[in-house]
Amino acid sequence: DQIWLGTEPVDMRAGMDTLLSRVVMVFGAAQPHHAYLFTNRRANRMKVLVHDGIGIWLATRRLHKGSFTWSPANTLNPALTEEQWQALIIGLPWHRIGPGGVIGIL
Repeated sequence: DQIWLGTEPVDMRAGMDTLLSRVVMVFGAAQPHHAYLFTNRRANRMKVLVHDGIGIWLATRRLHKGSFTWSPANTLNPALTEEQWQALIIGLPWHRIGPGGVIGIL
């Protein structure tokens, strides 16, 4: 239903419990059918924590070249379209694609 971008870089050694505790600190709980995205300082790795309504999934993506375009910590709640989401996960500058409505800030 919604995808939330973490604004602070995280240590990519962090596991599911560490990332889940960060989500719980901000929201009180991980919401069903929501995804929470985190990146490292160099923004070449991303972890996605997903609550599927039954349990929690953790996936990792690494770019071999370049980096993910990430929202700065001072950005207010950017909303992404499906096209922007697709650009984000392959490392393209999704900010240039236009406004949308599926992603918020964590």
